[in-house]
Amino acid sequence: MELDATAKINLTLDILGKRPDGYHEVEMVMQAIELHDVVVLEETGEGIEVVTNHPGLPGGPSNIAYRAALLIKESFGIKSGVRIQISKNIPLAAGLAGGSTDAAAVLKGLNSLWELGLSYEELLAQAVLIGSDVSFCIRGGTALAKGRGEVITPLPDAPELWLVLVKPPLDVSTAQIYRGFDPARVAGRPDTRMMVSSIERGDKAGIAGGLANVLESVTLSEYPVVGQIKKRLEQAGALRALMSGSGPTVFGITHDLNQAEEIAAGLKKEMEGMFIGVSRTLRADSRN
Repeated sequence: MELDATAKINLTLDILGKRPDGYHEVEMVMQAIELHDVVVLEETGEGIEVVTNHPGLPGGPSNIAYRAALLIKESFGIKSGVRIQISKNIPLAAGLAGGSTDAAAVLKGLNSLWELGLSYEELLAQAVLIGSDVSFCIRGGTALAKGRGEVITPLPDAPELWLVLVKPPLDVSTAQIYRGFDPARVAGRPDTRMMVSSIERGDKAGIAGGLANVLESVTLSEYPVVGQIKKRLEQAGALRALMSGSGPTVFGITHDLNQAEEIAAGLKKEMEGMFIGVSRTLRADSRN
């Protein structure tokens, strides 16, 4: 069984406070994009095996896709094993949910492969046990995420947006960035209601104008190159640019595919060693 595991970007990311469990209370508008890994599942006699094409990605129990398979096996008493082959296209530690989306693909794939008959809500209940972004990746499309990021409210599909993605050769720790967050350092917070309204109206300019991520107040300070990439994308013609998640990937919204390709081609000549790609927003797979 072969599945596409799509990446995500954050159109908004706000932190509302600290929770009693130690996590931060977030409010985010999340969006699936075309950039994806390919996950192939093959039933085996026993055990779990994870094979990847990326030397920096572990294949054992520390891999979130492995943990997703183990959770399903233990939760439902599955005796069979599974071989998970992951072809990585999403950069690691990029703020694009690369690991979470692989785990979501494993949950959805094993639900089908082992004929478990889990509903969307039951898959979400499993996803929340693995990681905050996995819940969104189960559905994809456009959604409002609250809580730790696991409380998902589907939104209407955003209009198609073409994007230029740029990731510098940095591995940014999400936990470190959240620990460094200080509300006093935030210059402007997202207007989540306005972003949702722009999405509902199909207003591309409104979406671009409403991009905001409070974690930029931490990441741009610790990694100035991320701010430089934002500025360069906008200088090159992007409508607006924003860091996704805790970074370091920055995406720029463009007018169309041609402009996205032109900007990406120009940046590749001056930004050696960086991941630079063109992608677009995706609709939800289904209306769960």
